[in-house]
Amino acid sequence: MKRILLLAILAGGVVTNGMAQSKGNLGKNDPKAKAILDGVSKKFSQLKSVVANFILKVEGANNSVTDSKKGTVYLKGAKYKVNLDGQEIISDNKTSWTYAKDANEVTINNVDASSSALSPAKLFTNFYDKDYLYRLEGETTEKGKVLQNIEMTPTDKSKNVFKVIVSIDKKGQNISKMKVFEKNGNHYTYEITSFTPNTNVSDATFSFDPKKYPGVEVVDLR
Repeated sequence: MKRILLLAILAGGVVTNGMAQSKGNLGKNDPKAKAILDGVSKKFSQLKSVVANFILKVEGANNSVTDSKKGTVYLKGAKYKVNLDGQEIISDNKTSWTYAKDANEVTINNVDASSSALSPAKLFTNFYDKDYLYRLEGETTEKGKVLQNIEMTPTDKSKNVFKVIVSIDKKGQNISKMKVFEKNGNHYTYEITSFTPNTNVSDATFSFDPKKYPGVEVVDLR
């Protein structure tokens, strides 16, 4: 599944790239948006772990929902695991494993710490100061929550993603929803349905044990 990293967003992070500018101050980041994002980052840095459930909705260019999936993301420091409809993406911050259940195949890669690609864990840090411009678009109320909506755009215009709207729960200082816009017209909406901090998540969660997947085909790209 593309952009699983965004899933973690749902757990409380954010993402996007580009050219979001504060109104009347073209090319500069909005200090109000930065204060909100910094608050999310600071809160996450104080947590030992996070488990979050989310719903991913895929929309075509005409805004019709073409697919909807439920998933779970586990976070512990820079380590993460995402479960989504027969797929698992796991990282211990050194090695990443992507497992496809239907093919019973796992692909192994080294983690590139210098990459600008977003991971679930990175979404909770101040990554946005390096690769994105952002502005606060205002507040909305959904399902009884006041959401602070931040538009983010990548400074690298070659990215397929050209805009992301991150909606942050003003009271809880967690990411509640994120909508990702691609140049091909597709939209991906990640909505967090539950967010549980400081759960007992073992380190074994963040590694792939082939013994638990009989007959698994291993594609090692390291």
